Amino acid sequence: MVTRVPRLLFWTPRVLCILLAAFLSIFALDVFNEGNGVVETILALIMHLLPTTFLVVLVLVISWRFEVVGAVVYITLGLFYAVIAWNKFPDAVLMISGPAIGIGILFAINAMVKERIRKASGAEILPPKSASG
Repeated sequence: MVTRVPRLLFWTPRVLCILLAAFLSIFALDVFNEGNGVVETILALIMHLLPTTFLVVLVLVISWRFEVVGAVVYITLGLFYAVIAWNKFPDAVLMISGPAIGIGILFAINAMVKERIRKASGAEILPPKSASG
């Protein structure tokens, strides 16, 4: 018997994570105002995008299958940023840490629901079917 996790619970943390990566990537656009040459601007853009690419997107790829990893890492990243940035950027803490912690909580809820379904039915848990499948 195969049980499917509800679509909303499955997709919400993943879509929010993609939106968080896009939001954080916006901050890298300030390199175009620095007046550097093309090569320097490209290098600066890559350096600004590395945290988003490696932290947020890489963890999303791993969390797509292993929700517990996403829960732990996103909550930890959110708390870490809150501690580091509280004295410097208190307004930005809620805008950046809040969504990261929220995504982590959603991944944790998703993992708990999957585990509860697995224990109750002894079934293999699969992601929801796509609209075409």
